[in-house]
Amino acid sequence: MNDFQEAILIVAASTINADMYYASRFLAPDPFIFLQKGARKWIAVSDLELDRARAQADVTEVLPLSRFSERLREQGSPEPGPVDLLAEILKELGINSLVVPASFGLELAESLRAGGYRVDFKKDPFWDERLRKSPEEISFLAQALRATEEVLALALETLRQCTIRDGLLYQGSQPLTAESLRRQIHHGLLDRDCVAEQTIVACGDQGCDPHEEGKGPLLPHQSIILDIFPRSLASRYHADITRTVVKGTPSDGLKKLFDGVIAAQEEAFSRIRAGVTGQEVHEAVSSCFERLGFKTGEVSGRRQGFFHGTGHGLGLDVHELPRLGKGGGPLEAGNVVTVEPGLYCPGIGGVRLEDVVVVREAGCENLTRAPKFLQL
Repeated sequence: MNDFQEAILIVAASTINADMYYASRFLAPDPFIFLQKGARKWIAVSDLELDRARAQADVTEVLPLSRFSERLREQGSPEPGPVDLLAEILKELGINSLVVPASFGLELAESLRAGGYRVDFKKDPFWDERLRKSPEEISFLAQALRATEEVLALALETLRQCTIRDGLLYQGSQPLTAESLRRQIHHGLLDRDCVAEQTIVACGDQGCDPHEEGKGPLLPHQSIILDIFPRSLASRYHADITRTVVKGTPSDGLKKLFDGVIAAQEEAFSRIRAGVTGQEVHEAVSSCFERLGFKTGEVSGRRQGFFHGTGHGLGLDVHELPRLGKGGGPLEAGNVVTVEPGLYCPGIGGVRLEDVVVVREAGCENLTRAPKFLQL
């Protein structure tokens, strides 16, 4: 009978792998090794990162890869590869059974198995603790939200100061475009040590495709969806805010959509608490829209109504568990989720509003402070 001593193994670059950053709190652009057995944690890094890792990583010990490489060369291996190095580390630590994330590289896993190691994987979430945010993590999220709200306010002021001429919005002598406003948003975020990609500035019928980033001139009297979800460069945690506005006079149809989304979001807020499932919250939002007369389906080849989830977890990843949608499981105190119902009607426009809330035992706490209004 094998005497397996199960340990956790991650091999990844922490700049792109949130599980690795969460585990080590060490930020590096190249893959490195993380191991945990019981309460002890190790990372193994190149000499390039060694001193920085020892100063910054939240682990028991930082191991220099060069030590194991030299040992293998002394044993007759002229050019030890990644699997050889990892095996030598596991040998020193007395580890022969491993649990890895579901995204772990197949080639490395099979090589370890061929070397006699037991390798099992765990489905997401790999770190269950990531689902329940600590007070420190909630403060990081709130800080990212404050920066994003400041930039959102600047973008709304740009729209407010625009003039309407020849059916377009003008900023000074030039038509204001989605691309230009997006650049202004990104620059403002960088000034606040945040970085964003794929920010949505979608006008009119472009906003009826929820993930359309938006392009071309922004138009008066039509809905403009601003969906901003940057990452803080300091903490690595995200914000996520969506507001929908009109520069000019919104149509009665747009006003009706906006009021419907407000009502549905309030319905979600009233339902969110520990023990309620994400699916129940989503079904309540869908039912609210139906009661208000908003039907979801396909019209002239395009989807309209409410056809996406109500929200998602937010943290080191912009989309993480838990989810408010079909199949969403029970919520727990400490979960942080977005609440972002939307209505989309080609020919009228799209409306989406998004706040970030913390799930509490008896309700939810809204971390978002940005006001909600339709007309600028």
